[in-house]
Amino acid sequence: MRSKTLPLAIGLALASVAAQAQQAAQVLPRPPEPFAGRIALDKSQSTPAWPKQVKAAEGAPNVVVVLLDDVGFAQSSTFGGVAETPALEALAQNGLSYNQFHVAALCSPTRAAILTGRNHHEAGFGNVANASAGFPGYNSVWAKDTVSLAEVLRQNGYSTAAFGKWHNTPEWEITPVGPFDHWPTSLGFEFFYGFHGGADNQWEPRLFRNTTAIEPRATPEQGYHLTADMTDEATRWLRNVDAVYPDKPFFVWFAPGGTHWPHHVPKDWIDRYKGRFDKGWDALREEIFARQKAKGVVPANAVLTPRPPELPAWESLPAEQRRLLAREAEVTAAYLAYTDYQVGRLLAEIRAQGKGDNTIVFYIVGDNGAEANTALLGRDLVAPDGTPATVAERVKRIEELGGPAFDNQVGSAWAWADNTPFQYGKGIPAYLGGTRNPLVVSWPKGIKDRGTVRSQFSHATDIAPTIYELAGIRFPQKVEGVDQVPLSGKSLGYSFEQPRATSRRSLQYFEIRGTRGIYKDGWWAGSRLVTQGANSALNQAPFGTRKWELYNLDEDFTQSRNVAEQYPEKLAELVAAFDKEAWANDVYPLAPDAGVGRPSLTAGRKLFTYRAGVGRIPSRNGPDVTRRAHSIRAGLDLSGKGGDGVIIADGGRWGGFSLFVKDGRLSYEANAHGHRSGYIVASERLPRGKVQVEFRFEPDGPASAVPAAAGPGQPQPAVPGTGRLYVNGKQVGEGRISKIAYGSYDTLDIGADLGTPVSGEYKVPFSFSGSLDTVQVELL
Repeated sequence: MRSKTLPLAIGLALASVAAQAQQAAQVLPRPPEPFAGRIALDKSQSTPAWPKQVKAAEGAPNVVVVLLDDVGFAQSSTFGGVAETPALEALAQNGLSYNQFHVAALCSPTRAAILTGRNHHEAGFGNVANASAGFPGYNSVWAKDTVSLAEVLRQNGYSTAAFGKWHNTPEWEITPVGPFDHWPTSLGFEFFYGFHGGADNQWEPRLFRNTTAIEPRATPEQGYHLTADMTDEATRWLRNVDAVYPDKPFFVWFAPGGTHWPHHVPKDWIDRYKGRFDKGWDALREEIFARQKAKGVVPANAVLTPRPPELPAWESLPAEQRRLLAREAEVTAAYLAYTDYQVGRLLAEIRAQGKGDNTIVFYIVGDNGAEANTALLGRDLVAPDGTPATVAERVKRIEELGGPAFDNQVGSAWAWADNTPFQYGKGIPAYLGGTRNPLVVSWPKGIKDRGTVRSQFSHATDIAPTIYELAGIRFPQKVEGVDQVPLSGKSLGYSFEQPRATSRRSLQYFEIRGTRGIYKDGWWAGSRLVTQGANSALNQAPFGTRKWELYNLDEDFTQSRNVAEQYPEKLAELVAAFDKEAWANDVYPLAPDAGVGRPSLTAGRKLFTYRAGVGRIPSRNGPDVTRRAHSIRAGLDLSGKGGDGVIIADGGRWGGFSLFVKDGRLSYEANAHGHRSGYIVASERLPRGKVQVEFRFEPDGPASAVPAAAGPGQPQPAVPGTGRLYVNGKQVGEGRISKIAYGSYDTLDIGADLGTPVSGEYKVPFSFSGSLDTVQVELL
């Protein structure tokens, strides 16, 4: 690891806490202090003394980090976009807007960089947690030598809590029984309420409170939405902290799902944006760019980058496609507006408690640029084989976009427009469209300048050092006996008082999935890796590693002029700088194959035994029955009343299977991509008493005879076959099953179908009302 220097404390209202930072312990936990009382043989001559409680530095501010998801530089009205963001706007008017703040261009990597203050590869998150690889920079295992911001704050007297998306736990550790070493509550957060993974159903999420799997408190029909729910939970937590520790500072990590897919948002919010996108991305992008200049978030001499060759002009599309695409954009804008509204509710609670003045808010508008690596026409209704339905079929259900029916996502060209004025977007760190996101910082007590723009080059790793400085905390050299990797970031505190101060960052590398970027002394070089087969309008020939490009950001804010041919020596200098940084930060090997040899809870197992009450096991951590022969056996006791309900379900509305009893008959349903792909009902009712039931699936041929998926993002081809039902060894049903496929988000559950229903034959959870012994799934 390279040697790094820690940021120096500076003035402002933070002067008093900064002075205390020099005396703060450099080792955590702090060693026990000597007993300060007196011990004698006689208790009357003894003096008691208690260990001192850890307290934050006098005047230490409360800290709120708001991190939105997959939001482009230009999506919010605050930065020129269409979606109204009054909470963000209010902070910007009373604080500072940073227009050269950078992220890692992808979810887990950016979050790791913010929460550790180290580069994302140093923290083990060179890719998203669900695409980890067996190399130090990519294994998704948060190591002890990269202590989290939350842990340092907690051990320095802060109450800490995380709400919303958590995408930094190894997939194989996401189970109802852990291990919990890499969950938020083991990484410094005293309270966690949210979901694991890159995305989740916002209407019917798979939630956790701390380490306990829980179900949403209401249904979509009753008005439930996760973003509102997590705001309610955060409000409740803040009130409890205020009731018990009114003078103790807090740290809130608030990370909504918006606007990552699925784009789920109440319809009344969507209707507010009806018609706002009918003019298309080309015209709207020009308008956004003009507003950005008028607001001062883009310099007056900036040049709008052209539409990339992979994307079509809006006017070239058929009217029916434009209608669908305009509605997708309305949904996305509404989602951002709704999310900002909930952020506003959270901040209003803090002000209502009288704590707004000494609360510093970092509102980071996106962990990367908008997701442009998608299909041109987005995603909503799909055919039974997993491919998109026809545009005509999709338009018929256009009013359902944003609702519970679809796992929907906006098309790539709108995402590109959301990243105005830059090129490309999420996952492509060769360009600013994926790496440059708005940051607004507000701290009424400590920042006297209001409503102005800061243009210092800054990065996600700068957030933690800034907070340490403001809180009067000296970063520890050792935590729990482990020497710490030095911070990569630099505090932004200097920029609060000095609007034109030179950036303290002269060098920063970027890399995601083989695409590289490097910033050095005002210059930027980037090289894009384009892979074949991904389900993206942007992944087009020529495939492979593209030539390095070079931009002078001091003169070209938007990367509009590639000057690689004019300055070959400068380009060579930056390429060499990237290589040096890559070796120092565990970036190599580039684009390692995900999952090879990864720890697995299922590898080598053919028999899986479950008992009543087991649930919330992610499908990936259970038996994969989708493309092979298998059987499901269960022992039931129907001696008493009842006997209907789910025996085992794996998956949900957008794919999976369910074995259940309805009206006394054993039934099986397979669901592929939201369509019934097989349905078998027993020819006779189950007998009373103890019963053995079984489902068997025999494919028409081996999965190896079926071609694999065309590439990332493409559905697995079907392995059709025949399903049979048995009761006490007697066959009672048979039917064809065209495909078994798991959908996103939902889980394997015994005795109920939690989350969204696999089958339309019942309403969740449809708990089994008889007595259930064991359920065995055997891969044949």
